[in-house]
Amino acid sequence: MDAFSAAAEPNRRRILQLLASQPKTVTEIASAFPVTRSAISQHLLLLAEAGLVAAEKVGRQRIYRVVPEGLRALQAEIDRFWTDELDRLVVDADTLRSNR
Repeated sequence: MDAFSAAAEPNRRRILQLLASQPKTVTEIASAFPVTRSAISQHLLLLAEAGLVAAEKVGRQRIYRVVPEGLRALQAEIDRFWTDELDRLVVDADTLRSNR
């Protein structure tokens, strides 16, 4: 899975936000969600496969952290996607909404 697709899912975006402040264990991450620890582990696996997070084994726990290079690559992909045409589309949508 590519970084853009991995980060498109809302739970995975939230995981990235949580890890941006500091590394965390799966249990710490899971405590912020109404889903199982197993589901969070699956999300973390996909984020790791996409190069957005990495895990370090410390004793019996795995500590997850964001991979800065992966986030930079994701940002570059978003920048390529977000074109002037999309900016104009947002302006047009705002104009249509305000005319209703």
